Amino acid sequence: MRRRPGLSARLRLALSYAGFVSLAGALLLAVVWVFLLRYVPDSDMGLLGIAPNRYVLLQAFVPAAAAAMVLLLVFGLVGGWILAGRMLAPLVQITDAARATEKGSLSHRIRMKGRQDEFRALSDAFDSMLERLESHVAEQRRFAANASHELRTPLAISRTLLDVARKDPTRARDDIIERLYVVNRRATDLTEALLLLSRGDRGNLTRESVDLSLIAEEAAETLLPLAEQRRITLDVTGGPAPTSGSAELLSRMVTNLVQNAVVHNLPADGTVTVHTEAHGDTSVLRVENTGRRIPPERVPTLIEPFQRGTERVRTDEHAGVGLGLAIVHSIVRAHDGTLDLAPGRAGGLLITVRLPAAPWPARPHVITSRSMGGLPVLRDGR
Repeated sequence: MRRRPGLSARLRLALSYAGFVSLAGALLLAVVWVFLLRYVPDSDMGLLGIAPNRYVLLQAFVPAAAAAMVLLLVFGLVGGWILAGRMLAPLVQITDAARATEKGSLSHRIRMKGRQDEFRALSDAFDSMLERLESHVAEQRRFAANASHELRTPLAISRTLLDVARKDPTRARDDIIERLYVVNRRATDLTEALLLLSRGDRGNLTRESVDLSLIAEEAAETLLPLAEQRRITLDVTGGPAPTSGSAELLSRMVTNLVQNAVVHNLPADGTVTVHTEAHGDTSVLRVENTGRRIPPERVPTLIEPFQRGTERVRTDEHAGVGLGLAIVHSIVRAHDGTLDLAPGRAGGLLITVRLPAAPWPARPHVITSRSMGGLPVLRDGR
């Protein structure tokens, strides 16, 4: 935004300081003059005519008062300029850092020294903002690079298959069509996941009352055939966990967690446990699976886009696109919650989601668990 040039803050402070000093000096001289005149006669009354009168006092006092006022004005300007420069020095540092940031340098930090005051509080807040911004930009760049790579792969495969079909008309078209369908479905799933991730990051949600225990039951019922196919025991336990948020996003969050727990439960014949409960003002969802042990240093990276905890076949129907936990993390943040990941006690991963609790008007109920042979059952607690 273009603005007309004006006086600097330092000059305005210096002028203000000089004006204040000059005004204080003028008031002091005025007080002295008024009180002094009360005791000085209008004419000579003393012996031999040597007593002071107002005329003599005026001739002596006015030049001295004028010189004092000029001295006070100069002192106010110089002193105000120096003091304003010292006071505004931290603001100059913050301005330089802001200009460096404007040019694209997010690694610059002010790190202002000295005791805490308003400028240093602003400096610390600015440093914290730069740190978060640098981390967010780095994450977005890494995400964009990974997303472009992941999207380029199915597009390249599609182009190769189309070239083969064009150059070799005798090749079985059904086989090519089936492969194109699989590749296109993967690209579509990836695009939908990216859109969902972006929606969660924006955080503009239509909130309503949601019970995580009911969502967990529905997710388990939906994914039970997949668990049976992989010989995974799927248990849903716990009680009501009311919260407030988008039912659609929270359902996607729970479904992603349960699906990831089932798909990554290698080798087969493992267990996935989904538990919900409420503690005071917090509703908790825990999803734990068995399987291969994950190195503790790798666990924090699993919420980054396109990170996978275990190796699995890419052609699997539920292989995913590597955005499951990234989407979960985004949805949890949008609902003002926390997401904790830890290695499971018997291998696998333990994921804990904590969301702010909300009043739930429905009657209390208890969820009992049934494993692979049947669906989780919801029983009314009457």
